Amino acid sequence: MSLHGRTAIVTGAGRGLGRAEALELARLGANVVVNDLGRAGRDGSGEASAAPAEEVVAEIRAAGGQATAHLGDVADFEDARGLVQLAVDTYGQLDILVNNAGILRDRMVFSMSEEEWDTVIRVHLKGHFNTVHFASVHWRERSKAAGGPVYGRIVNTSSEAFLAGSAGQPNYAAAKGGIVGLTTSTAAALGKYGVTANVICPRARTRMTEDVFAGFEVPAEGDLDRLAPEHVSPLVGYLASPSAAHVNGQCFVVHGGMVAVLERPKVAAKFDTGKDRFSVAELDELLTPYYEGRPPNETFAAVEVLGLKHGG
Repeated sequence: MSLHGRTAIVTGAGRGLGRAEALELARLGANVVVNDLGRAGRDGSGEASAAPAEEVVAEIRAAGGQATAHLGDVADFEDARGLVQLAVDTYGQLDILVNNAGILRDRMVFSMSEEEWDTVIRVHLKGHFNTVHFASVHWRERSKAAGGPVYGRIVNTSSEAFLAGSAGQPNYAAAKGGIVGLTTSTAAALGKYGVTANVICPRARTRMTEDVFAGFEVPAEGDLDRLAPEHVSPLVGYLASPSAAHVNGQCFVVHGGMVAVLERPKVAAKFDTGKDRFSVAELDELLTPYYEGRPPNETFAAVEVLGLKHGG
């Protein structure tokens, strides 16, 4: 499971999940580039600050690890290019990319502004694309130079909000669904170069989820907090490791003491017509009885099976 000699980038690593993931990768021996724009508001507001990233870097170094801070906006194409280049210039190459940076601009769909939609899509979805793009260019060039596969790991961050919806987060749910599509496409494209791409849907108590878990009290000191980000980071460490070489294009739900591997959507029912095409009346005869009496969103009943009663 050792990551000694490997170099990892973790975005949004100044706080919460990203911080826990950066610390875990460093504990496993990786050199870590800690990216965080450092704005105080979870909506992306406030002045940029190097303090959050630099504090995590100091923590890694104090434990004997190697780390470098990067203050940049991953949703900016050139900042993302600079982030990957910093890893290569500082440590010789990039081996692991963990995308975690994100913000929230929650609003019901009928109240959401264009700016609230665009900003969340930009940070989450475009931010993931930007770093994946430059990392994949790096790995493809290395693979061509080596004449064969190289070591590359991508771990992207989605959410349960894409699975079953989240009424006040149409922008966030759409971005997180897009990240799953980006990940599976990337997995198919980069597998031949030795690169894997997987996506996690974590549940953890962070600045981003303080409203979601408002009803879940923080355990007393010394008691297990099943919503601590540290329950998520071991899965990231595993997916970044040599042991996960054959894990590619997968989606995981993870929280305290639980990891679930999600299947791709399956056909729940199929209706055929003996004619050239369906008529509206024929569809009414087939589909209306099928849906009558069924609970809303039954397609996503698997979410309840996992014991996941809150989107995040």
